[in-house]
Amino acid sequence: MNVSGRIAALVSLVGLAAVVGAVVFTGSSDESDDVTAAPAAADTLPGAVITAPPTTVAPPDLPDRGPHPPLRDIDGWLQSDVTSLEELRGQVVAVQFWTFGCSNCKATLAHMQDWYAQYEDQGFEVVGIHAPEFSYEAEVDNIVEAAADLGVTWPIALDTRKHTFHDWQEGPRGYWPRVYLLDRNGNIRYDHRGEGRYDQTEAAIRALLDEPAT
Repeated sequence: MNVSGRIAALVSLVGLAAVVGAVVFTGSSDESDDVTAAPAAADTLPGAVITAPPTTVAPPDLPDRGPHPPLRDIDGWLQSDVTSLEELRGQVVAVQFWTFGCSNCKATLAHMQDWYAQYEDQGFEVVGIHAPEFSYEAEVDNIVEAAADLGVTWPIALDTRKHTFHDWQEGPRGYWPRVYLLDRNGNIRYDHRGEGRYDQTEAAIRALLDEPAT
């Protein structure tokens, strides 16, 4: 065999070995029992302390929009001895308009629960203004049952006729859910309609908690 022939044969053998190696690797990768996990990173080894990174979301603009409107024609309160927002002066208050049959409202509740648990002892309160969309949502027993099922533990004001719902939400349309943040003086500082922007809302809560009452 001449030199050219030997080189060609050698190249063929190398190529075959690579193909065989690839087939073997591919075959073994499907057998999970034969795969050895890579060593854990240093910060996930047993005994390591994992610290969650602090939130990096800057608070939104929080202009002072003046005192909140009154709660009009409220039919009663659940889960609280509070009977007005004025009794909560000195606290940062999230006022959420919701109704228990609204899927968008229910999607926000896990976040509200987290904030309530995390910030309540720092002076944060939640008031749910329950404004029913349908007649079955106006029944108090149904509201009580739904609140228990959904994990709503904060005060609930019953806005059965939706007078407060419409007084607070100017214009031809009202929204479920809609959340307002009140500062310690009872002024509206933040307004968000619908789901989402949870990081921004939490940043606003934190910023308002850092503000002193005047």
